[in-house]
Amino acid sequence: MTAHQMKVPELVDAVNDAIGDFTGKTGTTSDRTVFRWLSGENRWPQERQRRALEAVTGLDATALGFLPRGKRNTVPPALPKDPDVRRRKFCSAATGTAAAAVIPLNTPSASRPSRVGTSDVIRLRDDVERLVALDADRGGHGRLERAALAGADEALGLQKQSTTQRVRQRLFALASDFTATAAWSLIDAGQLDGAGRHLDRALTLAGLAQDPEMTMQVWNLRAMLARQRKQYAEAVASAQAAQATTIVRRSPLHASLAHARTAVGLAHSGDKRAALRCLGRAEDALSKADLAQPRSTWIAFYGPAELHSLTAIVRDVVGDPAEAEAASHRALAALPESYRRNRAHTTARLALAQLHQDDVEQACATSGDVFAIMAGAPLPGRMRQLLGDFQRDLIARAPSAHIAHEWTDRYRTEWSTS
Repeated sequence: MTAHQMKVPELVDAVNDAIGDFTGKTGTTSDRTVFRWLSGENRWPQERQRRALEAVTGLDATALGFLPRGKRNTVPPALPKDPDVRRRKFCSAATGTAAAAVIPLNTPSASRPSRVGTSDVIRLRDDVERLVALDADRGGHGRLERAALAGADEALGLQKQSTTQRVRQRLFALASDFTATAAWSLIDAGQLDGAGRHLDRALTLAGLAQDPEMTMQVWNLRAMLARQRKQYAEAVASAQAAQATTIVRRSPLHASLAHARTAVGLAHSGDKRAALRCLGRAEDALSKADLAQPRSTWIAFYGPAELHSLTAIVRDVVGDPAEAEAASHRALAALPESYRRNRAHTTARLALAQLHQDDVEQACATSGDVFAIMAGAPLPGRMRQLLGDFQRDLIARAPSAHIAHEWTDRYRTEWSTS
């Protein structure tokens, strides 16, 4: 239930919908039934309920902690570290070559009943996770944006058919999430003109959903967009708006991200003291967060590694390149291998920090690692811009023009064709 972000009534709806899918008649599972499962009073649900639970969660009944009759004295099997096996496999498949070329979203079965319910919410949430997994592998691009907008359109179409306010709000939240994903794809691709329009729409949908987390996500992306546009006052204001959301007051993880994003904006605004103060608050908040708890897909990237990466940006911008280099190394040590795009981006920041210490030879070698990390995948526009910053600073700082020309000649082909 935590992994799917479901409350008891939503699980009841999902189970009853799943029963209806394979029997033709909606189930009669009640809130009390679920509470009996949770308390252990009922250790082995009825067959149709077990089948429905397995369909909803992607796990068999014993993996969910239930025990067949006659085996009550045995020790229940331990849940896997990643309890949502179906979703993990689904996201892994999405990062393959075929998914990179075409990004089809899940579509409901032709035999599906027309009733819109929690099962539709779960299916669309899987689609969001699929797109986020693809983004983590290769970054923002046009097909990702179009797929995300198609998901938003489907969610909005389904909410018109929803019979309950709870499901309707969930679908509005998913439409906001899809639209924010489309905006992020444009930001990462360096195509900033359409991103603001998507974020305006995503913020409206988050309001209709009455979802503070989606609202925080939009303000976080708004801060990133403003920084890319060099509108640093707006970047700070957007990050502060993220800080003011209800989810930030409840969640140290979200609070940490909001403070870190504010620190980046303040650093670019030239306020070093305030930027470092915000970084300290981000570190304090993250130390209080339970990183083992399931979280929404959009913020899955955030943790110690990302905070180190943002620290590297702040430190480099305020004129502390040695501290920036150290933070970049810490980020790379903590980054999961699957976050290829993040690793390449952090490596580019590391090269800049080394260059700003006039360690030109090492900086050139480090920057070359970016192309090796992203081999086989195009460089997102945001990464190209960062490498452009590196090239400009290299030309300004290199002891001879030959070094800068050599770097440019060496990577021109990879840079232009990536």
